[in-house]
Amino acid sequence: MEKAEVESFHGLVNLATMALIAAVQVMQLVQARDGQTLQRIGDAFFEPEIQCLTALNTKVEGKTQKQKNPHPPNTLSFAAWIIARLGGWSGYQKDKPPGPITFIRGLNRFYNILEGYYLFR
Repeated sequence: MEKAEVESFHGLVNLATMALIAAVQVMQLVQARDGQTLQRIGDAFFEPEIQCLTALNTKVEGKTQKQKNPHPPNTLSFAAWIIARLGGWSGYQKDKPPGPITFIRGLNRFYNILEGYYLFR
C-alpha cells in the first residue's frame, strides 16, 4: 500500500479501504494480545490462515515453558502471540507487550509465509 500510485478516485477509495482493513486487523491483534477479549481467531483470519498460524506456532515457540504460546488455539490471542513473535517480540511476559509496529511487521512476515504455504498446498 505504501508504494501505491493512485490516479483515480476509485483507486483512492480502494486504497483507503485496504488501509482500513489492515488497521482494523492490527488493532484487533493489539487488543487481543493479553487474552482478555475472548475474541475468536476466525474473527480476523480465514481457515487456511488459521491452519498456517497453527503450523507456525511450533516454529515460533521457544524451548522453555516461558516461551510457549499460553493462549487457547481457537482465540485471537493465540494468533496475536504468533504474529507478535514473527514481528520480533521475544515472547517473555516480563518484556514490554507488543505494539502496533510489531504486529505490522509480524503480519507482513506472516502474509509472505502464507503465500509459500498456499504454493505448497
